[in-house]
Amino acid sequence: MCVLACRLLMDPPADGVWNMAVDEALLVWAEQTGQPVFRIYQWQPATLSLGYFQQWQERGRHSASLGCPMVRRPSGGGAIVHDRELTYCLAMPYGRLPTEGPSALYRIVHESLIEVFRDWGISARLWQCSCQPDDRQEEPFLCFQRRNRWDVVADGPDGGEVKLVGSAQRRSRSALLQHGSILLARSPAAPELPGLSELLGRPVLPEELWQAWFARLSGKFPWNWTADSLTEQERAAAQRLVQTKYGSNSWNLRR
Repeated sequence: MCVLACRLLMDPPADGVWNMAVDEALLVWAEQTGQPVFRIYQWQPATLSLGYFQQWQERGRHSASLGCPMVRRPSGGGAIVHDRELTYCLAMPYGRLPTEGPSALYRIVHESLIEVFRDWGISARLWQCSCQPDDRQEEPFLCFQRRNRWDVVADGPDGGEVKLVGSAQRRSRSALLQHGSILLARSPAAPELPGLSELLGRPVLPEELWQAWFARLSGKFPWNWTADSLTEQERAAAQRLVQTKYGSNSWNLRR
């Protein structure tokens, strides 16, 4: 049986415009090659990303992040303050998806993280709704104050429930992009959101999380993981997207 190859990219911190452009360039690569790619990265400086459908004027609802640069994601959901976190991107052609469909990617990725958190003594779980939906209630501005079916939540330091992992998808004609954020620690630009460090009472470094996570994640996907980096063609494609899309007001202020 042929084992599917998956590229693994470990990128240095970059600004939000570049990060979103690279994610889309990798989605195009997955479309063209029929192969998956998994990317791990961070953000510098701290950046606010708007969900695809959010109105840009809404950012005034969150004063703590007003000093952060802003970029619009290609995926939906609420705004995210990308600062003290680890971010991932998984681009995969439809023909390589689990038999259960696209939503299974949320479950597989998030359950691998839940296993890590439980190993560390955190009572993590997939969120379960115990309330009746109210269409009249305005959704919170921040993604990590919202709750959706596949979110990873845990008991917080003050006894309430906190969200530790949120992901979103964008689907093209022949491939899917899923990217998500894992909160490592509370950010000055989002002081209302505790992360793993607050729950554990000690600092959690990106390298520590990734080492533990990959041990779990690699067992969920029967792939041949190959360390790689962006090709010159992918860098050029991402640079074009910086100039024509993610670095432009016509995209970021489109709603």
